[in-house]
Amino acid sequence: MRLIRLRRKKERPHFREELRIIPRWLQILCVVLYLLAIAIGVTLVSLDPHMRIQELQNNAAASTLAIIGIITAMAIPVSCFLLMLGYVYRDARRRNMNAALWTLLVFILSPSSLVIGLIIYLLVREPLPYSCPRCGQLVGPRFNFCSNCKCDLHPSRPNCKQEIAETDKFCPNCAYQLSATRETPRLPNPEIPSTQ
Repeated sequence: MRLIRLRRKKERPHFREELRIIPRWLQILCVVLYLLAIAIGVTLVSLDPHMRIQELQNNAAASTLAIIGIITAMAIPVSCFLLMLGYVYRDARRRNMNAALWTLLVFILSPSSLVIGLIIYLLVREPLPYSCPRCGQLVGPRFNFCSNCKCDLHPSRPNCKQEIAETDKFCPNCAYQLSATRETPRLPNPEIPSTQ
């Protein structure tokens, strides 16, 4: 539960940013395969009149458009499947998860039950590493303390033991005012006796 709350608090994903994760070469490959399939389909229909659709035997243009429509209808789900696998692989790598295993799991589960593999992945994936609030070094989502500066990454109230956020002014559990406790306690200055 803590990791889910951390993911909600630290990550604000936008659809456009998530689409940028998909490898560019995979996007180009899908477009090239689609254009190649259309070229092969149109060539076969124009060269062999027996390849034309039964109702459209006499009309070559309508038969060509029908073949392009069929190829497009088949290319969209195949391309979405390939792009989904590319997204899972890249996203798992950036989250320090086993990318090959998660891609294989999504590959095995998705054809039989549509996008159930992707849904499982999105629910159990690790939060992204984030910067330490004190020193700025990247820390993992399961870290309790920064490995560079020993900063407490998940501060909690000593009395009620509830986790608090950096921006909280009051404890959400016991309503204790936190602004005074956030600052590092200062040691009292020893009185210097005057030499008079």
